[in-house]
Amino acid sequence: MSSPTVKKVAELIKSRLGRNLQPYDIWYDGFKARSGMNQDELTAITRSKYPTPAALEADIPNILQKLGYTPERANYIGEKIAVDGSRGAGHAWGAAMKSDKARLRSRIGKDGIDYKGYNIAVHELGHNVEQTITLYDMDYYMLYGVPNTAFTEAMAFIFQQRDLMLLGKTNDDPNAKYLHALDNFWSCYEIMGVSIMDMRVWKWLYANPNASSEQLKNEVIRVAKDVWNTYYAPVFGMKDEPILAIYSHTITNPLYLSAYPIGHLIEFQLEQFADGKNLSSVIDAVLKRGRITPTQWMMEAVGTAVSTLPVIKATEEALINLK
Repeated sequence: MSSPTVKKVAELIKSRLGRNLQPYDIWYDGFKARSGMNQDELTAITRSKYPTPAALEADIPNILQKLGYTPERANYIGEKIAVDGSRGAGHAWGAAMKSDKARLRSRIGKDGIDYKGYNIAVHELGHNVEQTITLYDMDYYMLYGVPNTAFTEAMAFIFQQRDLMLLGKTNDDPNAKYLHALDNFWSCYEIMGVSIMDMRVWKWLYANPNASSEQLKNEVIRVAKDVWNTYYAPVFGMKDEPILAIYSHTITNPLYLSAYPIGHLIEFQLEQFADGKNLSSVIDAVLKRGRITPTQWMMEAVGTAVSTLPVIKATEEALINLK
């Protein structure tokens, strides 16, 4: 959050946009491969492939094969995942016993799933694959799962990163590696601020258990502005912005938001470790460690603890080499 690299990336985004940054540029996604593609064309593809939840469910084994799984292994995992249409954005719910299925939920309209819904569905599929492997393939039931929510988010990000590849869209951009580092860095910068706000709000709630909804709203806005002024105002050049307060997660899913930035860090380290290897083999190997402590999981999986240094180092490299 306070790394000097933040201002360098902000200057790059400013030059790409051709204007001064606005508060909503915390969600800048121009580093993503999809940013240069026509969203309507992508939606036409996804609606054709997945007109119904059943069509998406039937294709899960094919998706897993594209990620490197053998047909047998892909079917083994895929048959344990069911797809439902959602009324919200999307969700993944793991089974807790081996006779049940994990549930993948994403918005699938009457015309089929649009690209946004598909992108979310691939993210949720990453959760479902983690949930299935860490339930069915663990040798001791009480260790099923992952150390904490950040680890399942990392798996979901790994899947989501490959959504276009799964549609047959290859990314031949020579800058792809650098753009991924920049995207991960900026995503962390945004959601880390929201996470700090989340923690401060709940600390206040514990100290004020009888607070009214109006008092809570005012505190959320106050904390959001305070976090903005500390970590964003020096970069964006404007103070007292309440934009960080927009996340309903803060109240509906208490203390969940920090799982996202830590998940991004874990994802980046896993991606570096998996580079040049069969992705499915890496996923299977790391997930079979189960619900041990986070640092031990990371040390056994990639040889280092969770750290911001890999993504900062890769971002600095990207800033130098980006064409």
